Amino acid sequence: MACAPSLARFCCCSGVPRDRIRPRDVRRASFSGSRNCRNPSGRIPSCFNLSFGIQAMSTTQGSIAATKGIPKFEHEPEHLLVLVHGIMSSPSDWTYAKTELTRQLGNKFLIYASSSNTYTKTFGGIDGAGRRLAEELPFLLGVPILEKLAPPLAPIFVGRTGRQLFLTDGRPSKPPLLLRMAADYEDKKFISALATFQCRIVYANVSYDHMVGWRTSSIRRESELVQPPRQSLDGYKHIVNVQYCPPVLSERPHFPPEAARAKEAAQTTPTTKTTAKYHDIMEEEMIRGLQSLGWKKVDVSFHSAFWPFLAHNNIHVKSEWLYNAGAGVIAHVANCLKEQESRVSLAANL
Repeated sequence: MACAPSLARFCCCSGVPRDRIRPRDVRRASFSGSRNCRNPSGRIPSCFNLSFGIQAMSTTQGSIAATKGIPKFEHEPEHLLVLVHGIMSSPSDWTYAKTELTRQLGNKFLIYASSSNTYTKTFGGIDGAGRRLAEELPFLLGVPILEKLAPPLAPIFVGRTGRQLFLTDGRPSKPPLLLRMAADYEDKKFISALATFQCRIVYANVSYDHMVGWRTSSIRRESELVQPPRQSLDGYKHIVNVQYCPPVLSERPHFPPEAARAKEAAQTTPTTKTTAKYHDIMEEEMIRGLQSLGWKKVDVSFHSAFWPFLAHNNIHVKSEWLYNAGAGVIAHVANCLKEQESRVSLAANL
């Protein structure tokens, strides 16, 4: 079952024009040195986000004092790239990716590994983690193994985050947080915020990832999964397929009465049957919400790697000495960002 609305094993969003942003609708981060960071086109810097979930970002204005961990630049960077780790992890997971992306992208990009949600802080809830990240950035200037556990066990392992991942948070009559995040809910503009990014890319392991399944991480239904190629793309070892999926127009996600009844059963008297029914309903609603936007989907296969069962950590090269099979994935991320930056620069000069 899908357990997170981000549904992304590795997500990259980029390019937000200033004239499309309203502070109420989307919270972003901009980097400032001695003055506001603007590029020649008059846009605020593009904000790139590589993550294992959905994070909030906040707008900040004016000068921000130098902060520990932020490199000093001879010239102000034009883009902010935020690296966000997953459950029970730390910024050290991004050591290789940060070094390599810095080398390939140059000084136009400020690359920062978030440290506000390390280790057990990731158990405190997705909403809480998002708030901490949003507060951290202004100051600077899915799971197959879990999916197979009974929902009552989730809080034991991952606290409030577990209840949210299993969609059992809140009252039975109220949509779970992750369903709300797959749409615009009341005054919270979740999907509108995601839509402001010019480019959205998900990287997904097609196999051997025992924490996040391919269906979940690539925002696809079971019927939409096809046998992936086994040959790597030229220059990008272990990347086997790149596909652009245009927006699919449909009704916005909703929380029907049968979902409320199924949620109550999953909370009070969970069984495999009742929980599966509830997750099936929620999965379809979340996928419809996220597929209302266009995505570039990058499928990664470590079937030919020396240690294919390390796919979960290979995909972002958690450490270079053990998980370097994913170096081609990081190279692909860097080139995608460079191509996007070039398109933005070209459009600004027209």
